[in-house]
This record gives sequence, structure tokens and C-alpha cells, in this order.
Amino acid sequence: MSARWLLYPLLLVVVGIFATALLLGFAAAMIWPTLPALDIVTDYRPKVPLRVYSAEGKLIGEFGEERRSVVTIKEVPKSLVDAILAAEDERYFQHKGVDYLGVARAALANFTHIGPRQGASTITMQVARNFFLTREKTVTRKVNEMLLAFKIESSLTKEQILELYINQIYLGQRAYGFASAARIYYGKPLEALSLAEIAMLAGLPKGPSIFNPVANPARAKQRQQYVLRRMRDINVISAEDQANADKQPLAIKNELNEFATKADYVAEMVRQAMYERYKENAYAMGLKVHTTIFVNHQTAANAALRAGLLAYDRRHGYRGPEAYAELPANATEETLDDALTDYPDSEDIYSAVVTEATPKRVKAHRRNGEQIEITEAGLKFAAEALTDKAGPNLRIRRGAIIRVQADDKKRWSITQLPAAESMLISADPRDGAIRAIAGGFDFTRSQFNHATQALRQPGSSFKPFIYSASLEKGFGPGSIIDDAPLTFSAAQTGGEAWEPKNYDGTYDGPITMRQALVRSKNLVSIRILQAIGTKYAQDYITRFGFDAKLHPPYLTMALGAGNVTPMQMVGGYSVFANGGFRIKPYFIQRIEDSKGTVLYTEKPVRAKENAEKVIDERNAYIMTNMMRDVVRFGTAASAMKLGRGDLAGKTGTTNDFLDAWFGGYNSELVAVAWVGYDQPKTLGRNETGGAVALP
Repeated sequence: MSARWLLYPLLLVVVGIFATALLLGFAAAMIWPTLPALDIVTDYRPKVPLRVYSAEGKLIGEFGEERRSVVTIKEVPKSLVDAILAAEDERYFQHKGVDYLGVARAALANFTHIGPRQGASTITMQVARNFFLTREKTVTRKVNEMLLAFKIESSLTKEQILELYINQIYLGQRAYGFASAARIYYGKPLEALSLAEIAMLAGLPKGPSIFNPVANPARAKQRQQYVLRRMRDINVISAEDQANADKQPLAIKNELNEFATKADYVAEMVRQAMYERYKENAYAMGLKVHTTIFVNHQTAANAALRAGLLAYDRRHGYRGPEAYAELPANATEETLDDALTDYPDSEDIYSAVVTEATPKRVKAHRRNGEQIEITEAGLKFAAEALTDKAGPNLRIRRGAIIRVQADDKKRWSITQLPAAESMLISADPRDGAIRAIAGGFDFTRSQFNHATQALRQPGSSFKPFIYSASLEKGFGPGSIIDDAPLTFSAAQTGGEAWEPKNYDGTYDGPITMRQALVRSKNLVSIRILQAIGTKYAQDYITRFGFDAKLHPPYLTMALGAGNVTPMQMVGGYSVFANGGFRIKPYFIQRIEDSKGTVLYTEKPVRAKENAEKVIDERNAYIMTNMMRDVVRFGTAASAMKLGRGDLAGKTGTTNDFLDAWFGGYNSELVAVAWVGYDQPKTLGRNETGGAVALP
């Protein structure tokens, strides 16, 4: 009797299991036909961002919502596969998409609350979820996930599924896939990762935010240690390997250092060009754009521009804090950080909010939580703003938003972001390949690219083109021209009376054309233009790539009163540098698709090959010879500190010191620099092209 009663519960369990199986089978039969087609995984086309490379093949820019690098399973190190399986799906190669042992183990652990709560999603199920399903936690979604896992396993090999997972999974910092994460977190390809780094990445799928080593290094370390223990448990690493990897410090690469050099303006030019060609697809189809930029040239251009503009800015004194925040007496770190929200750092120039200020010491808070103290020499630049005599908008007090900079010994000083702007562009005059573009002081502050978008008066830097025109009319370096005052009536100018002057206000009488260019004599340039005719000069300058409409045929053209872009100036000076050939500056060498197939290759015009000859080589030689004297003895003589004899160039300063220019070159490189205000105003007395732009 007792044995019969024992059979009833067992029978109920069997019937229950059978009924559940029937129910699940019926549900599966109903759902299976409604499951999505697997085209998205069988014909995998991931969203790969637009990437911009230097001429040497180094990454300098990237655009796209998803940062992804696609690799084949053969390119994935075995240790990474081992780590992923140890962390996510130990029995991956044994099950058929759903791991029933894993489900039972997770259910038991979750029911008994022994150890951390466990999930039972296999890698195949995660692939199904990532490609086809939402993350809502419902029974229906889980059933769909399991059925899709079976369907995927019946259509793809284990290696193919694992490859999809490795390329598709989200790992934080906008990184999709392990190859992208390796580059973003460590600046390395997969094959260069250490075991410690592999374990760190393999721990991220569980919680890309919770275990993010950038945002939460302590939790990331704990997760890394768990992955290492699991790898040891399944015998894919030794105890010694585990110990050594555990000891290795977290060396997460700062995201700002991800690119080989800072080339934001170049990258943006590429982005615009690709969008014009491919529209929204440009950001997802894995385009690789190889530019003409040299990393060392771009780095040098950035450094020169920032150093030169900051030096100019310091000469004109401290303008006061950027703003003031109202700070409570017991301000928390969060409150202090909030005060800096609208004031991003600019490379090594950091924003900080002042918490205490006296004439001898300033304490401030940086957004990373660092408390800094500025004393002695670090206060010198802003000393006036720390006195009682300082006006309300100049005074540095508690709540003031200031800029700070540290030297190599971590000694802090007060500085400021320059109010003026600048740009520097360089190119190879033999074919127009652009080697560097620094379009402004800081791209995050202003995306306006002064190198390509700014139309400004070139001042005296335009004189070489007028002198070149005069050579065609019979003038020569030894021609004697009178450097004497001139006056033009309103009737002659068609507007107001004009009495042009030389920069220094002095006149030398009869001098040679060479001397006039070396010393940038305005009155001589005007007389030359009078002699050759304004219409002739207006037509002649188009040989160099200038727009005649922007240079009206008036005598003011002799002083650079028309409008040019720095890019046009680079093209113009290139004609002198290459012996008389007009080249077309370009910045894209070739475009490749995600598989490396070349979609476009630039075919540049090259001097002495297929470029149009626009001036006689003798003209180019004479102009270069005269502009070498400008560098040796004239307004650009400060360039001689380089100790080189191959440099030619011309400075330029416009009326009221609104624009400062320098164009310099040799046979292999042309560079043009400009300094001015976006809303034109004077740079200050004696802030000439030689003083501001040439450095």
C-alpha cells in the first residue's frame, strides 16, 4: 500500500514533465514559423565606422555611432577564446544552442541563493538576443531566444557563431566587438594583448557599464579576477599564469590618446567629403580614408600654433576669469564639478573653479576631483586680478572659473584661452599633397576651419604675386622705383581720398625692387601696380588660383586688400616653390571599403609632369631668390634662427593690424600661417606678420 502511494507523486512529476514538454513543443511549433530569417547573421554586415588615416597609415579620426573593428575567428588569439568561454559559456562546444546543464545549475543556484545570481544564456543565445530581440525579461522573449539559438546552430558552425559574437558584442565606451575594445581600452591589436588585458575584456559582456575599467576600475578588477579564476578552473591557464596576470596593474589607455595625432580639422574635412559622396552610409559601411597628412608634420603644426597664439595672448595681459559660479560654503565635489560643466578642458589647459584666493595663494578644483594649489610664479600672469584694485570682472575670487596649466614638475600656473584665432597649413608644392592642417586653436571650442573657410585680407603677403606680374612686364630685381609718398583724390579712387603709407612711416626715395620687397615697402608696390595696370594684375593673379572677383582692380590690390583663403595662399606660393606650375592642394589619397577594396584614388597634378605651367621658371626663380632675401635680411629675418639657407617667404600685415600672415617655403614644403580675430579687430600695435604669424 505504501509503495503505491509513493508512485502517485512520481507519476504526477512524470505527467507534469510530459505535459510541460507537450506545451513547450506546441509553443515551439507555433512560434518557429514566425521567427525572423537569419539573413542578418548568415550575411553579416556590421556597422563599421568611417576611419581616417594619415599618409603612414596611422588612425587620426573616426566617425560612427558604433566603434567596431571586424576580425575573422582565425585572427582571434586562443587565449581570448578561452577567456570568453570561461566567463560566458564553458560548455559552448558541447551544447546545441541551449545548455540544459547550465540552465539547471543556474536554477538551483538562484533557488537556493547560494552564491551570486546566475543566468543561463549561452553565447548562441546572446547572439540571438543581440541581433533579433530586445532585452525585456519575459517568458516569451526567453522562449524566442532559445528557439532562435537552435535555428542559428542549425545554420552556422560553432566557429561562425563565435566570430559573430566576438565582433558584435557591446563592451562599453561605444566599442562593439573585442578588436575595437582592445584598441580603445589598450591601444593595441588583439594579438598584442596580455593575459591580464584579455581577462579584463572578457569580463565586460556581463556588464559593460558596471565593469567598465575607465568608469569603475575597482569593479573591473574584481571581474577580471573572476575570469582568471574561471580560466584556471577549466585548466586553460596555470596557477602561475593566474597569479602573474592578477599582479599586472590596470593600464587603461586614455581615450584622448587613441589617435596618432590631433587632427580634428582634417578629420572633419574628410567626414564632410564622405557624407557628400555616400550620405548616412558613410558612417556605417567601414570606409577607410587615407589622407596625405604626415603625423609628425601635424603634431608640429598643432604645437607651433598653440605656442605662438598663447605667446601673443600673454603679451596682452590677463582678461579675468571666464565666469563666476555661486558656491555654497560647504560645496561638495559634485557641486564643484557642475560649475565646470560648460568649460571643457583644452588639451593641457584645464578649467578649474576657485575655492580660495589670496594675493599669495589660489586653491582650485579640477573636474577630475583634483585639488590644486597655485603659488608664487604661478600667480604672476594674473597678479593684478588678485588685488583689491581689480574690477568685478577681473577679480579672481571664490567661484571664479579660471584656466590652469602645469609644467613638467607639476607646478601649476594661471593662464587663459586666447581670444584671437590662428591657423597653419602646409603642403608639398610638387603635387599639392597637404601635410598638416591646424584650422584653429581648439576644434572643441570652434569647428570653423580657418584654413579652408576663412576669407581674409592677405596684406603684404600678397605682394609677391604683384611683383611676379611686373616681371612679365619688364621689371626686374634691380629696377629702381621711387619710395615716396602718394596721394589719391576721391575722384581717382571712386570713393574716399587715399594717402597710403609705409608701415614704419619712413620713405627711402629711389630703391631697387628687391630692396622694396625685402622691406615690404607699400608705396613701391603701389607704383609697380600703377605701371603694369590693375586689370592686367587682376587677370594675372588667377594663374595662381585666386578668384579675380575677390580682388577688385584697384590700386589697393598692391597692399593685399582683396580676400583669400589660406588654402589659396598655399596653392599660390607653391607656384613659386615648384618652378612655375599650378598644382591643386588635396588631402585624400584613396578611399577603401571595409574589405580593403580601393573605391577611389586621387590622381594629383604634378609639377613638371602633368600640371599646367602658369609662369616662366625664370620668373619663379627670381621671385624665390628675392623672397629668400626677405628671410635673410628683411621682415622675416627672425626665421634665420633655424640656421637654414633654403627658406623663402613673405610676411603680411593688414591695415590696423587686423590680420597677420606669413607664407614660407622651400622646394619640398610650403607653409602658411595666419593670426587674427574671428570678428576683425586690431591685434595691437606692432603685432605684425613677422611678430605674430611667423613664429
